[in-house]
Amino acid sequence: MTLNDCLTFLKDNDGYLLLTHIRPDGDTLGSAAALCHILRRMGKRAYLYPNPQVTATYAPFMAPYIAPEGFRHDTLVSVDLAAENLFPEGFKRSAVALCIDHHPTNTGYAKRLLCQPDKASCGEIILQLAKALDLLDEQTASLLYMAVSTDCGCFVYANTNADTHRAAAELIEAGADYKKLNKLLFRTFAYSRLLLEGAIYAGLRRYGPDGCVTVATVTLQMLADAGATEDDCEDLASLAGRVAGNRVSVTIRELRPGVCKLSLRSGEDFDSSAVCALHGGGGHKMASGCTIHADPDKTRDIIVRDILEAL
Repeated sequence: MTLNDCLTFLKDNDGYLLLTHIRPDGDTLGSAAALCHILRRMGKRAYLYPNPQVTATYAPFMAPYIAPEGFRHDTLVSVDLAAENLFPEGFKRSAVALCIDHHPTNTGYAKRLLCQPDKASCGEIILQLAKALDLLDEQTASLLYMAVSTDCGCFVYANTNADTHRAAAELIEAGADYKKLNKLLFRTFAYSRLLLEGAIYAGLRRYGPDGCVTVATVTLQMLADAGATEDDCEDLASLAGRVAGNRVSVTIRELRPGVCKLSLRSGEDFDSSAVCALHGGGGHKMASGCTIHADPDKTRDIIVRDILEAL
């Protein structure tokens, strides 16, 4: 779809339920909540699916938009959700009428797709919709600033470009509470999170020529020892890439015994999504993910082998 096609669709339909992905981050949540707010200002009935994995950091921002029990939707829309295996926990599969996304690996599962892979965040796409509808108010701006800033690591990740900064500037000018959001999302951490980071750094391992592949592992035991919860696991994937000389970083997180989620980060000279695709995953060239059904040690052996072969 084009942007205008999407605008027409949003105007012509009603009874919206908006989906965010499993282990939701600031982009999927901020983008979906902003779209929900926009739809309501258009006079539409719109709610967010109550994703059970929303963390305490984001829950207050999502609360005004969560669907009440028994809500029956007419139009299902997914936001920042690249594949059906990323549907939120507890959601009963049904046809998605529209997907708004920025992942180049989107599988095309929805009946209609608005995808702009050149954008650093899905929030930038929702911003275009808000501006086209002349519905960019302070609330929308704050939610979209959350989306844009988190998906580019507060404007330090390699996906950040001039358009990302322009979007942030527009949102600040529109009234986004960026000072509060920057402190909450990037400068405030629970004690348990800092303990967990210490354990992750202590367990870093390096592979390949000049140690250019850095692997961090987060086990269930490490979470328990630090007293950490899901609220403490936001953006763990950025830690391993801080090592000087790193070309590819991997964060292995044990979700449950025998199942590990992997997050790969790399520079422009390495295609992380191609490696993740070997295991049914995907994402962006420099930021991608997948799941491997093995314990953390075996998972590390598998992914390091794949990365070194690709290098």
